[in-house]
Amino acid sequence: MSTEEAKLRSHRVFVLTGAGISAESGLSTFRSAPDALLSRYRPEELATPEAFAAEPRLVHAFYNARRQAAQRVEPNAAHTAIARLGEGLRAQGGALFLCTQNVDDLHERAGSTEVVHMHGRSHGESPPARGRGSKRGPGGA
Repeated sequence: MSTEEAKLRSHRVFVLTGAGISAESGLSTFRSAPDALLSRYRPEELATPEAFAAEPRLVHAFYNARRQAAQRVEPNAAHTAIARLGEGLRAQGGALFLCTQNVDDLHERAGSTEVVHMHGRSHGESPPARGRGSKRGPGGA
């Protein structure tokens, strides 16, 4: 590998985030949330297509509460640092691939672009039909 190839590769970074980054902003994690729904139900009873088919009102209540909680908090220093990293890499001809397991929009609100949401999104417009190149992950939301 030439020095130039090595330099170009060093400007491509993959970042994977999960619940911990949003917890620092004040969002309860999916498994440790003290809210009433998660204390009474297993996650599988609230966050699956089968759960929605069986209890749509309950599932809507769960997701509405999660969306409202996400709107009450702000991105933290880690979200901002990742957004700045992406800006810096792009300025040098590089790229940031930001993938999150979170469904909130804190990365976007911090300034990150092209965020891949592995488990879908709880905010914004509806995802495109499966197989149409969504960058929101397979679940949509």
